[in-house]
Amino acid sequence: MVSIIKNGYLAKKGQVSFSYSKFREQILKVLLAEGFIGKVSLKEDKKKRSLVIDLKYNGKEPAINEIRVVSKPGLRIYRSARGGRSLMSGLGKRILSTPGGVLTDIQAAKKNFGGEVILEVY
Repeated sequence: MVSIIKNGYLAKKGQVSFSYSKFREQILKVLLAEGFIGKVSLKEDKKKRSLVIDLKYNGKEPAINEIRVVSKPGLRIYRSARGGRSLMSGLGKRILSTPGGVLTDIQAAKKNFGGEVILEVY
């Protein structure tokens, strides 16, 4: 999913799509709430469901300068509820998988949740 979003911005596309999963949908809802992407919609064919997102641009510049996967199957990265520094002095967001669902690092700290760091976006 991250590669598709990156490549969509590099190719200056308006929309990208990829296969559906609940986890991807939750991540996209957080990105939408934070203003990194445009509209998210679910497209259903006969046998296949896919997520379609509108990429957001500020003028000609993409809204996302960098998006990267932090925690990988070979090396999981966790963050405590109170620990850690802000990303790029508060300009970037970390997206965490917590017991309360998928949240940004700031939302997780307010709710006193720690969790696995999935993405960093700035």
